Amino acid sequence: MDYQKIIDDLHLKYKNAVNKGKIATYIPELKKVPADKFGINLFTLQNQSFGAGDYQEKLSIQSISKVYALTLALKEIGEKLWKRVGVEPSGDPFNSLVQLEFEKGIPRNPFINAGALVVCDILISNLKSPKVEFLNFVRKLTNSKDIYFNEKVVASEKKYGFVNAAHVNLMKAFKNIKNDIDVVLDLYYHICSIEMTCEELSRSFLIFTNDGILPYNKERIISLSVSKRINASMQLCGLYDEAGQFAFKVGLPGKSGVGGGIVAIHPDLYCITTWSPKLNKKGNSYIGFKVLEEFTTITQSSIF
Repeated sequence: MDYQKIIDDLHLKYKNAVNKGKIATYIPELKKVPADKFGINLFTLQNQSFGAGDYQEKLSIQSISKVYALTLALKEIGEKLWKRVGVEPSGDPFNSLVQLEFEKGIPRNPFINAGALVVCDILISNLKSPKVEFLNFVRKLTNSKDIYFNEKVVASEKKYGFVNAAHVNLMKAFKNIKNDIDVVLDLYYHICSIEMTCEELSRSFLIFTNDGILPYNKERIISLSVSKRINASMQLCGLYDEAGQFAFKVGLPGKSGVGGGIVAIHPDLYCITTWSPKLNKKGNSYIGFKVLEEFTTITQSSIF
């Protein structure tokens, strides 16, 4: 299949298409990103990379990083994690407090903000130097040392992170946060601030297409069982309260971030990443969603 031609054609089609999305404004640093940025990259298990547009430019990956955090936490404590975080789709926005209070401080899944904050709490309890070890873990998955936190984004998120602070305080009251609230929030903001290119994101997610094994050196990072659970979580919860639409229209496990990135994997074949900063009403990239829907239609490569 001529992936490069398909990606080039999709980039040309959507580069100047009407984009009804809006850039996230509640994180001031993200408002500075040019709205017309647009990149697509596909990375195969055969180490082939196909890209178009701004696919080698760094973007703020935001909530896509929650997949890395979950993976590292499962490596550390295994199935015990699921006693503190659920596996069900939320059906509510990613920053909703409503269910959290009703369900006594147990987040529905690890990809909504509350769930990711619990995962951060777990990492703090089990790692000697959480920020350093997390960053090194992402670099290992990507096979690149050129990956860093963006401290300006961290500061921006801290300054306006009132809802996230409310999540942590509420869960602390329900005894589902064990560490200092400010320490948990600091790790969370750092994790979300990581900057990567579409190509780096695609490559780092190949582990989930390859049953937990790094393709570039054949090292097993997580078990087949853990890989299966992470993929299932992405399929059910990766795009928040639009996960059903993503499964219906795209048909791949995926994860989005409010920086405008979306990563999707096809087990045993490839990982594809899109970046377009304007978001739809659900907080997912407006153009990115459409590109992925058309890509799986053209290639007939949905998992369903």
